[in-house]
Amino acid sequence: MMGVPLLVLGVAFFAVAIVAGAFIVRKMSRGVGFAALFAPNSVKRIDIVEQLAIDAKRKLVLVRRDDVEHLLMTGGPADIVIESGIGAPSSGEARTPSTLALRSPRTLGQAAGDR
Repeated sequence: MMGVPLLVLGVAFFAVAIVAGAFIVRKMSRGVGFAALFAPNSVKRIDIVEQLAIDAKRKLVLVRRDDVEHLLMTGGPADIVIESGIGAPSSGEARTPSTLALRSPRTLGQAAGDR
């Protein structure tokens, strides 16, 4: 009768040891040596802000890298950059359709000349 609780305790200890081992292996694969266990996680520099499906294949993707946004069109014959170097909105400023409409539309030639 005493063997069943010891068996459950042994299985639980084994499971915790496997999870801890996986954690240690994952952390050590990020850096060199034991110091990698205590190193902070890297800061996320790139993020997808918004996506919009244009049709079945193409979509617009707004990507932010280091507080600068880039508008990309993906899925067509070639992926293209529509607009680059867009300043990210401040925390109090929200992008709404009315504020986006205030920009004057540009032709493709004007947008290509911005580079």
